[in-house]
Amino acid sequence: MGMPIFECSAILFDLDGVLVNSIASVERQWRKFAARHGLDPEHVLHTAHGHRTVETVHILLPDVDAEKEASMVERDEIEDTEGLVATDGALDLVAAIPRDHWAVVTSGTRALATRRLAAAGIPQPNHMVAADEVTRGKPDPEPYLKGARLLNMPPQQCLVFEDAPSGIRAAKAAGIRVIGIPGTYEPPELHQADALVRSLRQVSVRISGDSKKPLEIDFVELPATSIGAGR
Repeated sequence: MGMPIFECSAILFDLDGVLVNSIASVERQWRKFAARHGLDPEHVLHTAHGHRTVETVHILLPDVDAEKEASMVERDEIEDTEGLVATDGALDLVAAIPRDHWAVVTSGTRALATRRLAAAGIPQPNHMVAADEVTRGKPDPEPYLKGARLLNMPPQQCLVFEDAPSGIRAAKAAGIRVIGIPGTYEPPELHQADALVRSLRQVSVRISGDSKKPLEIDFVELPATSIGAGR
């Protein structure tokens, strides 16, 4: 049996945990936030992954000035580039995709995303949707719908790579297929994805002759036993 193949017109990448391994920086700054407010750091981290910073603050501390707190967290994150690297296979994968056929859709601000991409050595994309450019963040479909529009592609002809349940829900609500990447979350927590891969190293892209869906995505899918009963 051959590898699974998804055909699509464009690829939308989440940033943190998908293209850039930023987990150490993210955890350092959210642990500082938790200590500042006397919150359980593990609960804070679980809440923060996959959400815009301002929405995370609002969820955790509904009575504080979320914009002010989010600004503090993001400022510290921008300054903290220690340990930022491209995820396994990310550089080769984006290099194989025509630049007008991929975009970054992130829950971080444009300033933060730009800094992290540069620190990881990933080319700045032609198209990006950042947290400060949408009204509602993931799990709302708005970010991924905007990403598809930027690429002038119907959502149904796109493919998303995500590492967080909120991002997977956002993509599915936008009508887009999703390949999940465990790491930040365990495989059962990503059960709503259409498929799971261990890393972007397990993914390859071919240019096909189909004008509507010019990209053929081959990937090595994680076995069902890795995903659990939730799949």
